Amino acid sequence: MYFGKQIRLERIINRNNGRTIIVPMDHGVSMGAVPGLMDMKETVNDMAQGGADAVLMHKGLIRCSYRRAGSDIGLIVHLSASTDLSPQCNYKALVSSVEEGIRHGADCVSIHVNLGDPNEEKMLADFGRVAEACDNWGMPLLAMMYGRGPKIKNSYAPEVVAHCARVGVELGADIVKVSYTGDMSSFADVVASCCVPVVIAGGPRMESTRDVLNMVHDSLKAGGSGLSMGRNVFAHPRRVQMVRALRALVHEDADVETALKIVGE
Repeated sequence: MYFGKQIRLERIINRNNGRTIIVPMDHGVSMGAVPGLMDMKETVNDMAQGGADAVLMHKGLIRCSYRRAGSDIGLIVHLSASTDLSPQCNYKALVSSVEEGIRHGADCVSIHVNLGDPNEEKMLADFGRVAEACDNWGMPLLAMMYGRGPKIKNSYAPEVVAHCARVGVELGADIVKVSYTGDMSSFADVVASCCVPVVIAGGPRMESTRDVLNMVHDSLKAGGSGLSMGRNVFAHPRRVQMVRALRALVHEDADVETALKIVGE
């Protein structure tokens, strides 16, 4: 690996334990203005204060998020997008480039691919081009990999998640983001098939804080490398404490009960 890529990776992945806490904030393109992402400087500051390793966003939000003060935090620039208004909302088109990410000060870039979508081939082709550019520039690549399409009955099925993760690895991602399969045994198989860090997605808002913390805890015990969660973090009513609780799980090997106390529940 080129040293440039390794140096950037260590800004978003703890070099001592190989784990990370990433908070995506790319929801505005797909969903519109969502709670928790109105004042971006405040949100980013809260994530940094809580101890997140990186935030992830589209290029236009960087100007709204740069704080000029406070704790440092890694920056991941998201390169692909679609809106929920589209009849083909699972087709993620490239809306930025690795070079733009470099100009914006990114430590990493990310793409989103939905396997099984009728436009899968276009997304895979984009993935290949982005991965090549990342290697040329020494830029880490995070690939968000999901199974979503007419042939897929359950996108959380272990075999679907494992396939998604493997595609991410084989096409050149340095970090792979997938859904949690629901149990430690099957997720351990997903992780075992990958030679790069695997982080879990948060998905829609979950019913309870305990549910979120349990999922993160179990994924770590199965060999996962952390999380990339948005709404279950930035929209939490005590989001700074929530990030601190996640940090206790990810970087301090705390148990769920300890993490819950940090949140105040």
